[in-house]
Amino acid sequence: MPDPRIEAYAKLLVERCLDVQPGWQVLIRTTMLARPLYEELARAIARRGAYVIPRIGFSLWPTSIPWASEAPMELLGELPEIDRYASDHMDARMTIDAPENTRELSELPPERMQLRARASRYFLRRTMSDEIPWVSCQFPTSALAQEADMSLPQFRDFFYGACLLDWDAEGRRMQSLLERFDAADEVRIVGEGTDLTLGLAGRRGEVDDGRTNMPGGEFFFAPVEDRTEGVILFGEFPAVEYGQEVRGARLVFREGRVVDASALAGEDVLLTMLDTDEGARRVGELGIGCNPGITRYMKNTLFDEKMAGTVHLALGASYTKVGGKNESDIHWDLVKDLRSGGRIFLDGELAQENGDWL
Repeated sequence: MPDPRIEAYAKLLVERCLDVQPGWQVLIRTTMLARPLYEELARAIARRGAYVIPRIGFSLWPTSIPWASEAPMELLGELPEIDRYASDHMDARMTIDAPENTRELSELPPERMQLRARASRYFLRRTMSDEIPWVSCQFPTSALAQEADMSLPQFRDFFYGACLLDWDAEGRRMQSLLERFDAADEVRIVGEGTDLTLGLAGRRGEVDDGRTNMPGGEFFFAPVEDRTEGVILFGEFPAVEYGQEVRGARLVFREGRVVDASALAGEDVLLTMLDTDEGARRVGELGIGCNPGITRYMKNTLFDEKMAGTVHLALGASYTKVGGKNESDIHWDLVKDLRSGGRIFLDGELAQENGDWL
């Protein structure tokens, strides 16, 4: 029997996340494994009098990995004209990660992954600035379940438990927390190997109440670009990027820029990411995880960054909609767990301890 949660999930994506309007051209990027969800989405979009524009491949990449491994560098770093046209003319974008293998990108050398990120930047530019509605989400697959150390039925229950929430109620709860951060000039994060201060003066955050990401469950900021000072150790969870793991990443910031970086494993990946461009060494986002349905690490950044009791920093591009000015070809989220010995201070006042709000 079809899982009734798929229809509810599709309804949430079309009606809440995108609020699809008649006549829109809604571009959906996904893989063949997401077919059950795609079909429900197509029905829901059709009922709203809009077009669905499918981009369905073997992987989430707009170009295939075999092609990316052999293509001339000058081609790999640029979008083809037809994709640039789609980016310029789509009315909404939905990206559904439904991988067959979460490590499929690991065969590509770092310089090719950097060029892929550069090419994607044009495609994503209208969504990074919130010019058009967009949502990034997933569909439960065996690969995602395996990464989370769960069976597929267990993962499905966990997945929908984090997505099918009362998002209006969650939004009100997070808004009350955000207001306290908006009133602060700086936030200080203290934890294992960590004492980091970020400037928020003149910047206001935004609540993700299940619209641009699914699952939602965070509020986030674009910190002042030259005000990040101190050190942060991402020692609890490995960061997974392009199918490769970076464990124990340690970053030292001076005047907003990473001046020293190391890792217990995957240090070459970390340094390659930091050297992508000038903006890659600055913080583009500070996010505060609040989703009550996400209680454990899953090697799945879309979920892990929303875990209640965690914070995450994104190196690279910032969201202009919250005042960000940093530009980069990357936007790489790294998650810090504060549930054991971690603290958040706002203008010197203790606001959270061990993951609990005070």
